Amino acid sequence: MQLIGMLDSPYVRRVAISLKLLGIPYTHHFLSVFRNFDEFAVLNPVVKAPTLVTDSGVVLMESSLILAHVERLAPRSLMPAGAAHDEALRLIGLALAACDKNVQIVYERNLRPADKQHQPWLDRVAGQLRAAYGALEQAVVRAPDWLCGEEMLQPDITTAVAWRFTQSTIPEIIRTADHPALAALTARAEQLPEFRETYQDFRT
Repeated sequence: MQLIGMLDSPYVRRVAISLKLLGIPYTHHFLSVFRNFDEFAVLNPVVKAPTLVTDSGVVLMESSLILAHVERLAPRSLMPAGAAHDEALRLIGLALAACDKNVQIVYERNLRPADKQHQPWLDRVAGQLRAAYGALEQAVVRAPDWLCGEEMLQPDITTAVAWRFTQSTIPEIIRTADHPALAALTARAEQLPEFRETYQDFRT
């Protein structure tokens, strides 16, 4: 099994952490969709990270679809059972929305010429980002331990990865002081070896 993509991507990182937590062996190819476009295209012509090449050679894309495949292979699940499953999906959706809006802001700032950037669009996306993190902060405050119980599961992984990504890229928009519970949950998760082994600063 091969995982392709850089760990400064929250989508790649959530897959890498999940694979480690589930004990599923894989080979990681650190290819950038920007710097290694041609090399990446050989493995996946769409050049989308994360890409997972299964043991049978099937090329998968989109982190949630990759994780759905991985869950079928694992001896345990990173998703809660029963009524908590719907809440887990809601939380993952909020964290992924935060990632999406974060990436839009980064791309607008870094890839579009300054005179072409549209501030009303940036303001709208930043508002959506704040709404996602506001809802996640409330969920963490209500949670007795991890988000869905006593065990760290996919909602915690994705939320912590999203928060670390935001604090590495646009901390002036989403301030730690306004989200103490999220900051604490992420700090707790980042102490785990699976998180420490899969971190890459966005600026490197």
